[in-house]
Amino acid sequence: MQIKSIYSHLNGEEFLLVHHRDLWDEVKHVIFSVDAEACRTKVSRERTMPGKLLYSPKDMNDAFKAEFKSKGWGERRNSFYVAPDERLLRGIYDLTDDEQRNRIEAAGYDPILSYNQTDYLKDRVAIEIQFGKYAFVAHDLFVKHLSFYVAEIIDVGIEILPMKELEREMSSGVPYFERDLMNVVRQGRGVPSVPLVLVGVAP
Repeated sequence: MQIKSIYSHLNGEEFLLVHHRDLWDEVKHVIFSVDAEACRTKVSRERTMPGKLLYSPKDMNDAFKAEFKSKGWGERRNSFYVAPDERLLRGIYDLTDDEQRNRIEAAGYDPILSYNQTDYLKDRVAIEIQFGKYAFVAHDLFVKHLSFYVAEIIDVGIEILPMKELEREMSSGVPYFERDLMNVVRQGRGVPSVPLVLVGVAP
């Protein structure tokens, strides 16, 4: 695959270039190493393109997973407790799991264990690869990356997305870089409040 476009939000790419240049080069090398044509294995059953051979999100995800795992990247969970009290939650987010649970119980609520999970994490850099449904991108950008950033687990998040030219050769409902770039830009310069790099890829 090749990188067709990059958007640096809150100096995300600049941070990588200064503090993690080798890691950023590693991410780009992984992208270049994925053989997109080998992932063109999905036979369409959609009415608009019956029988057409499409790029398979599963095969592309598997290819990325193999490459990232070989370089020491792994998934990571950030667990926390929640309750139906906004004021309580604001006061406990930066506490440990045990402290959160104890504070919730002391307030008379049953603690609910929850978590966010990121695809790949290494040296305080998180990566999400999104070839699934377009709604998941907003969750990645505005929930996952932000959650890991606020919890002091990462310094920057990377979101890898198909360009429109790749999305056209996939099943319907897949996200594409150009639309999600607009979704970030129209929020204003400081939202989401986490340094990000959006990467648009294509065969």
